[in-house]
Amino acid sequence: MSTSETQESGPIGELALQTLAMPRDINANGDIFGGWLVSQMDLAAGIASKKATRGRSATVAIQNVHFISPVKVGSTVSCFTEVVKTGRTSVHINVEVWTSIFSIEDQPMKVAEGLFVFVALDGDGKPRPIPK
Repeated sequence: MSTSETQESGPIGELALQTLAMPRDINANGDIFGGWLVSQMDLAAGIASKKATRGRSATVAIQNVHFISPVKVGSTVSCFTEVVKTGRTSVHINVEVWTSIFSIEDQPMKVAEGLFVFVALDGDGKPRPIPK
């Protein structure tokens, strides 16, 4: 699916996290730092993972993060998550990031996406099976 097709259809998944891009999070170009955006994506995926694994989990991989468009200061940043695969102890979560500035002409815009892999953990920090 192309980016324009995705833009027309809107976000895929469940809204897991929403925040505001603040001036303290800018890079040398005046846009929001990519590392800050990835951290928001990881938080959103962590929320989805906690639901999917019904307990403690940890990020084990971040794959295929694509930055589509810069994020401007003052934008509302919304992270949408969708569980795309569940294994015995791991879960793969797709994260889409959409922004909006809420001006009269503003349309929500997809600015990033990526796949986050989590493993379910027991009380000792060892992998555990995910309940069915």
